[in-house]
Amino acid sequence: MSTEGGTRAIYAALAANLGIAVTKFAAFLLTGSSSMLAESIHSVADSGNQLLLLLGGRRARREATPQHPFGYGRERYFWAFVVSIVLFSVGGLFALYEAYHKWEHPEGISDWVWVPFVVLVVSIGLEGNSFRTAVQESNPQRGSRSWPQFVRSAKAPELPVILLEDLAALLGLVFALVGVTLTVVTGDGRWDAVGTGLIGLLLVAVAAVLAVEMKSLLLGEAASRENVAAIEAAVAGTDGVDRLIHMRTLHVGPEELVVAAKVAVTASDSAELVASTINRAELHARQAVPGLTLLMYLEPDIDHGDDEPRPAWDPETPPAQVPPPAGPA
Repeated sequence: MSTEGGTRAIYAALAANLGIAVTKFAAFLLTGSSSMLAESIHSVADSGNQLLLLLGGRRARREATPQHPFGYGRERYFWAFVVSIVLFSVGGLFALYEAYHKWEHPEGISDWVWVPFVVLVVSIGLEGNSFRTAVQESNPQRGSRSWPQFVRSAKAPELPVILLEDLAALLGLVFALVGVTLTVVTGDGRWDAVGTGLIGLLLVAVAAVLAVEMKSLLLGEAASRENVAAIEAAVAGTDGVDRLIHMRTLHVGPEELVVAAKVAVTASDSAELVASTINRAELHARQAVPGLTLLMYLEPDIDHGDDEPRPAWDPETPPAQVPPPAGPA
């Protein structure tokens, strides 16, 4: 299940970021490097984001209620959207502000010059391990899709969020390492500001990508093409179903899918036979996509050969000849 893989990746990222945040703050206090401060805030923001993802996963498991009859699966999308806001504000905007401040008032690194290098190299190793875990957990679900396609089409938000956060963290560490190195070599603190600014721009960009993807999921996305094809084939292949007229799907959670369809049945079938056909079609659809919980609404209809139901009267008939509706007896 995507939930289990996402949870493992979240815990791996949380453990790495908590340890990294402490070491980065210590390095900042010793050296005064703005890149180290930006990276410290970045790690704190990432740690908070992982806690938000865990919160969303826990709240999404609540049972459906009369007020929320389809459950709370979209809580995971909401908290992932909050993550993008935190990453943009606490991470990206703070780093850009710190870069501006450091550019206006540059300071070199003269004390404990070896500390940031040790911290950054160790941090790269820890973040790399977290990123590897996220990749390993994502690969079974990604299949043959490219990584951009996986991020764009995944219905479970946790793994794309962790993947993008860890990738941003690794690139940010490289920017910080370059900025600190050039500052130490040249004695010019503006290089430290450049590294900090690149970190800020990176975090803003990642936050924007996450916000767009989570917005799409919150608005409601259809099932993947593979799942739609599997459900259509299962319903259309059920004995007693003459044809699948049309079908709509909507994710109300990463593993919860609403399926509404109109199926054509034989006009002479009895009500009991039609009900049996609908029940079997629903069973076949659920068997076709075992990883999803289907909330199915199948409507039987007579096959008119169109994709939509035939109007109540012939549209060619002049309005004056259409009989008025019968009034109350």
